[in-house]
Amino acid sequence: MSLLGKHNSFLEGGTLLITGGTGSFGHTVLEHFLDTGIAEIRVFSRDEKKQDDMRHQLQLEHPETAGKVRFFIGDVRDERSVTDAMHGVDCVFHAAALKEVPSCEFFPMEATRTNIQGTDNVLHAAVHARVKSVVCLSTDKAAYPINAMGISKAMMEKVAQAYARTAAGRTTISLTRYGNVMCSRGSVIPLFIDQIRARQPITVTNPAMTRYLMNLDEAVDLVKFAFEHAEPGDLFVQKADSSTIGDLAKGVQRLFGDTGTRVIGTRHGEKLYETLVTREEWLRAEDMGDYYRISADSRDLNYDKFVVKGNVATEAGDAYTSHNSNLLDVQGVVEKLMTTRYVKDALEGVFHE
Repeated sequence: MSLLGKHNSFLEGGTLLITGGTGSFGHTVLEHFLDTGIAEIRVFSRDEKKQDDMRHQLQLEHPETAGKVRFFIGDVRDERSVTDAMHGVDCVFHAAALKEVPSCEFFPMEATRTNIQGTDNVLHAAVHARVKSVVCLSTDKAAYPINAMGISKAMMEKVAQAYARTAAGRTTISLTRYGNVMCSRGSVIPLFIDQIRARQPITVTNPAMTRYLMNLDEAVDLVKFAFEHAEPGDLFVQKADSSTIGDLAKGVQRLFGDTGTRVIGTRHGEKLYETLVTREEWLRAEDMGDYYRISADSRDLNYDKFVVKGNVATEAGDAYTSHNSNLLDVQGVVEKLMTTRYVKDALEGVFHE
């Protein structure tokens, strides 16, 4: 499905801003968008080295379209730098975040400043600049959060939905929520591969843990789907594959060699399984084929209007979790791993930073 669909009228010749654009998601977005009719793609991040690396990579691999990409150094924590990058933008993919669970546990205020205050800055600037659409990227850890990262992203979702109410009719603000993106920076699969290359056993926290498995192309497709179909405040999730951590480790070893496994125990803030749609959200969920749309709670603060007699349903019987989604076996994990460029490159001896 092409991004130049429902909103083609302003994206053709328009400008896209990606916050946190030098990350794995930003690289994949560029692969999807460089050859579309979008006139300009702005990469906003605070890491000048990653920006310089991306600039040279684009010039080498995409010399004809590299000129579409402009780089803005700034931090979502700094409202002024966000505002400066937002002028003339038509669409925003807000991907900037602190994502590592253990580091957010030890530095929760850093997660607060980036994931909550940073989102507030991005949305305030977007609404003020009359950006047409903003899609904010969230995580399964925001559903029933137990760790600082998940709590900060849950608050990010609330901030986005609050802006969606007040900006409706001017800026359409929506959200995506997804699970582990395979081979993204800081994820476990590159760690497993590095450990095997070093002839060390794979370190597994808890083999019975389950996690969603999504490749980067699927992550971008989910954001594109949200952009094309969102009403203000909508939250979109993909019907995702999942596996146990034990089977994920076996799948990696089947491809790269068996160096053994060492169980190290659950890390700070980790769950046994993750949730993409809560029991409460199921009541507002719409099946859209490969995705679920969870519409925003449209009630206002005048609760007297909603008082009724009798019982009112507040939650469904079950949530949509990595325990009850499409659980892959080891062979299924291998096939899923082979959908990622990182794994294919690693098997061919191509090394990534």
